[in-house]
Amino acid sequence: MVMPEKVELLGMDLPEMENFVQEQGEPKFRARQLHKWIYNKSMSSFFEMSDLPRTLRYKLDQVARISIPRVLKQRVSQDGTRKYLVEFLDKKRVETVLIPQGKGRDARFTLCISSQVGCPLGCAFCATGAGGFQRNLQAYEIVGELLASRRELQKKLRTDDEGLISNLVYMGMGEPLLNYEEVLRSIHIFNDPRGLNIGQRHITISTAGDVRGIYRLSREELQVTLAISLHASNDELRNQLIPLNRRYPLEALIRAVEDYIEETNRRVTFEYLLLEGVNDNRKDARELIELLKPLLANINLIPYNEVEGLPFKKPAAAKVTQFQSWLLDGGLNAVIREEHGTDIEAACGQLRLANRKPTGPRAKKSAVKTST
Repeated sequence: MVMPEKVELLGMDLPEMENFVQEQGEPKFRARQLHKWIYNKSMSSFFEMSDLPRTLRYKLDQVARISIPRVLKQRVSQDGTRKYLVEFLDKKRVETVLIPQGKGRDARFTLCISSQVGCPLGCAFCATGAGGFQRNLQAYEIVGELLASRRELQKKLRTDDEGLISNLVYMGMGEPLLNYEEVLRSIHIFNDPRGLNIGQRHITISTAGDVRGIYRLSREELQVTLAISLHASNDELRNQLIPLNRRYPLEALIRAVEDYIEETNRRVTFEYLLLEGVNDNRKDARELIELLKPLLANINLIPYNEVEGLPFKKPAAAKVTQFQSWLLDGGLNAVIREEHGTDIEAACGQLRLANRKPTGPRAKKSAVKTST
């Protein structure tokens, strides 16, 4: 006899959970208890839900599950950043990163979450894309990254503080806008004041430039921050660094960003990864000023975090500050982003698929021309 598959409760909002408990012949208020145990307490075992009748705990265990992923491995940086390797039900794995904001026991954390297992974009500088793409994450798995990370952090810090994670950035493994529906669903769960209660303005979605997704997002009436991974100021170079640019070149991307700003009345952030000898000269700065100045955007400059097996190098600190000065003199709001977790390969572009090293032609030789 084949047993019916259990119902997944993780990822349900409160109305959905109310429907579920009523289908089980239970009163509606049981849903609020379940909702609190899952989202406030990161609880995955029904038997530990002490305010539920024992008979109900056994019943729920027979028909439902709460699939918070397992943390298989943890690495801690000298700066306090923590990188977790988490595993889902089907044994697929992603990496997620906790970044401390402040010091001491009162510190809050930003969680950098993954939206896909691997990444299909194959950006030339990124460890994640070099490992290939396996599948999209479902909303409950994305939410599970937070619950697993918070539970692990609470154990290490010996606290039951439910508000340790105050900010979310979809900047982990994968392209969020290529998993649009599940990412949006996860945002609504994160934002629910009855549960995780993370404000929309504390959530950032980063995209390599999926124009179709940007247009869709502009009409969602959300208050999230949109970040664009730009990394080049002309199509010739961006085609080499970010293959998605061949489908959505800069002209189309900028039109989508203008539309987003007009629809949402929110500033957009552009991320610009500085690669030594590739995109860090005066000509690049002039092109960047011409491209972005009309948008009144914020620009985050990110000195490259070197990846073993890839040919790119981090510019010298003096070159980074010089590039920033050129942008500031040109009227752009440019800041140098402080990187966290570089020593444990937890910084931007360093997350890998199940810790695999980059392989193939890109690991041996760069096809990207250096600037002159």
